[in-house]
Amino acid sequence: MPNVDLILGADSSRKRSVRTEPTQRRSSQRLDALLDAAADIVDESGFERLTTQMVAERAGASIGTVYRYFPDRVAVVDALRERAIRRYRERVVDDMERTAPATWWDTIDLALDACVAMYRDEPGFAVVHAGRRDRADDDEPEFATRMAQLIASEFDVELEAAELRFRLGIALEVGHSLINRAFERSIDGDPGYLEEARSLVRTYLFEHVGTPHAASNAA
Repeated sequence: MPNVDLILGADSSRKRSVRTEPTQRRSSQRLDALLDAAADIVDESGFERLTTQMVAERAGASIGTVYRYFPDRVAVVDALRERAIRRYRERVVDDMERTAPATWWDTIDLALDACVAMYRDEPGFAVVHAGRRDRADDDEPEFATRMAQLIASEFDVELEAAELRFRLGIALEVGHSLINRAFERSIDGDPGYLEEARSLVRTYLFEHVGTPHAASNAA
């Protein structure tokens, strides 16, 4: 079974966007309700139009409740992004544990499938990629680093760690960007863009990483 802790482990360097961390179940539920409301608004109107007042009204909460957790709309978007990223990683981990990928490509393929599934199942997931080029703490390099660590520990690859991280970072950014574009074009995901995302990632990685082999620790 893959060392999924490499994917799911906490990132101590990541800045949390929530002003007040919930310590009780009721507070956690209230925070989730605010983020659920924000996610619905993002899907309906886009993250650019999101306001704290809209979140309060949609969640049936006071504006003071919103400000208890978020100083402004940017913090709401960032917290929604953080939650979506965490849930994406959890889905990747769940799928890995369920399917036990046999090769490193199966692992990458699974990560792409999970991204597609999140666009379809997770409200507000588009905010993960929306406007990210203005952010210094882009999740893509960190996720690529985690995937590189997992692949290096589980499968036979000849690339050095830094090179593998670089190649996976390029591949995942291309794949996720095309998946994002697919769902901008169609609510169900444009099939042509989704197919091309997988094809381009596969071709790029096969050229730079090589032919996938079974796990190095396989029996």
